[in-house]
Amino acid sequence: MKILQINSVCGIRSTGRICTDLAEIMEQNGHECKIAYGRETVPEKYRKYAIHIGSDFDVKLHALQSRIFDNAGFSSRRDTEKFIEWVKEYNPDLIHLHNIHGYYINIEVLFNYLAKADKPVVWTLHDCWAFTGHCAYYSYVKCDKWKTGCFNCPQKKRYPSSCLWDASKQNWLKKKALFTSVKKMTLVTPSNWLANEVNQSFLNKYPVKVIPNGIDLNVFKPTSSDFKEKNGLVGKIVILGVASTWEARKGVKDFVELSKILDDSYKIVLVGLTEPQKKELPSNILKITRTNNVRELAEIYTAADVFFNPTYEDNYPTVNLEAQACGTPVITYKTGGSMESVPDGNVVEQGRYKDVLYVHPNLSNNIMDKQKASQCYVELYKDVIK
Repeated sequence: MKILQINSVCGIRSTGRICTDLAEIMEQNGHECKIAYGRETVPEKYRKYAIHIGSDFDVKLHALQSRIFDNAGFSSRRDTEKFIEWVKEYNPDLIHLHNIHGYYINIEVLFNYLAKADKPVVWTLHDCWAFTGHCAYYSYVKCDKWKTGCFNCPQKKRYPSSCLWDASKQNWLKKKALFTSVKKMTLVTPSNWLANEVNQSFLNKYPVKVIPNGIDLNVFKPTSSDFKEKNGLVGKIVILGVASTWEARKGVKDFVELSKILDDSYKIVLVGLTEPQKKELPSNILKITRTNNVRELAEIYTAADVFFNPTYEDNYPTVNLEAQACGTPVITYKTGGSMESVPDGNVVEQGRYKDVLYVHPNLSNNIMDKQKASQCYVELYKDVIK
């Protein structure tokens, strides 16, 4: 088989690592795989798979146009047309879409090609952007306009941010026409929650398969380090939070409130912060910027006593899986697919951050290894190519 994956990034962050994990499994099984990506850098070991769509300048231009016209996904036409010419020459047996938002590809050009090419398509939805007129998630603002048609978007200024126009109505209609034009498409979601959302959307004509995210259990395992010693945490109860982007929907404010009621026997550690956030957050929180070093992440997970994920919007967060694989129990809010990744007793109601002090969490014994998850995709490929 010759497989082409398309994603915003390659080899970094959760979706980028899912792509490269799958590429490695494909290669080990004697198949060929390329990953077309749109932004940021690719780790050296994965560059043999990588095909860069467009340029950094085009990503910035696409983002700028989106800020003005609310047309994320509808810029980058010329670079996408060049990419489609490469795709025709490469001639994959199957095209596997991941995140096609992120200011790097024109979805109109892409889906016009997919509809005409009549090739099997697998699309893994890592969020809800595919069936809304603007946003990637809507639970935080309790919006369900996406079910019948978006308009007057309450999240216009959230990613993908628009400072002027609200084109959510037109975007929803265009997406519906484009995304339902492909004949042979199978959707994949990491959680049952997202599968249920998809079945209430305009994508409900397509089959949906749930394949939970897998992680590298050779990396994410109990890993000793001097993290506590280096950061003055010996003897303290460490409450850890990790996110690729900390914002209100990820519960950063809940950590701030939690920090106000903790005594000196506790220490909150947050990973994934920006430099401005580090300056803004209280001094009794240990603040760490984002790292793509998975060994370092495993050490931090292992050093923590409990991992707290107070997310208000989420699909199937890999951070929950990684922490538990490192031997650290996870407490999370009753949110989306996040609660599917932990034992039932580890789930608390949204906003009840104080409960982290009273819950006695257990470890999940249902963490899927990345090889098993990738093998599920290989079997799916075989089925849809038949």
